[in-house]
Amino acid sequence: MKDNALPLGSPELHFWLTRSVARAMAVDLSAAMAWGLLSAEDYAGMVTRCRTCPHVAHCTAWLGTGAMQQGKPLDACANREILERLQ
Repeated sequence: MKDNALPLGSPELHFWLTRSVARAMAVDLSAAMAWGLLSAEDYAGMVTRCRTCPHVAHCTAWLGTGAMQQGKPLDACANREILERLQ
């Protein structure tokens, strides 16, 4: 039987990447949770999706080179849809 499981990246790294991409989009994930716009399960799912992303190096470079001015995530961001909805 073939194992189709995706390797997962570091939970800590991807927690901070998720928060950083959200912050670059002016999305406050803690506030979204407090306002009932994002559940704890949704937040955990975002981090898990990020952990499966093959574009970590690209994302990290993007965050380090002016992502704050762009207001949108990378096209390949695994959490793009939910972040744009929260924006």
